[in-house]
Amino acid sequence: MIGIGILKGMAVTLRNFAGSYFEKDRLITVQYPEERNPLPENYRNFPILIYDTDNAEAGLRCVACKICEKECPPQCIYIIKSDDKKPDYMGKPQFYPKVFDIDISVCMSCQICVEVCPFEAIKMDKDFELSKRERFDALLFRKEELSKSNEYYHRIHPVEAAAVDANLAAAAAAAEAKKKAAAAAAAAKPVTPTPPTPPGEAPPESSSPTS
Repeated sequence: MIGIGILKGMAVTLRNFAGSYFEKDRLITVQYPEERNPLPENYRNFPILIYDTDNAEAGLRCVACKICEKECPPQCIYIIKSDDKKPDYMGKPQFYPKVFDIDISVCMSCQICVEVCPFEAIKMDKDFELSKRERFDALLFRKEELSKSNEYYHRIHPVEAAAVDANLAAAAAAAEAKKKAAAAAAAAKPVTPTPPTPPGEAPPESSSPTS
């Protein structure tokens, strides 16, 4: 019959309407801000910068490579690279962003900056309560406001953050193993003996093993 589909649809509507008075899972209205629905794992709003350790300046993962600035479709990211290097959280000298600004009034939350970052330094936040009274300067988020700890990242995206930490640990272990293998190969390389100098000739230049 033609009307069976309509009757089934009305039955579903009636069941949801009646259930909304008795079942909490079917409630449509949430008494915000006293009540809040939990946000899903893959929810994203605006970018943030991740740092390790307890020092937001020294532990910042960003090395100011400017890939995110170049790839950003609305061009809302502005970076100035430092003139000097400083040790990162692993003790390796790295450049760092002297200035890192994001205009959230322009950002469209596309997450392209996250996808192109090779250092897992920029991620998406879940904070959506960012209303401001001013229209201009207050909507420009600077490095100090964008910097969030790795613990915060684990709280908002636990599954994703665990996978990122595993990848970073594997990359660090691979780099350390490669470094040790190169040092062992250099130490095992035999030294080329210098032939004796015949009388009356200048001694040849000494050759040393490549480090």
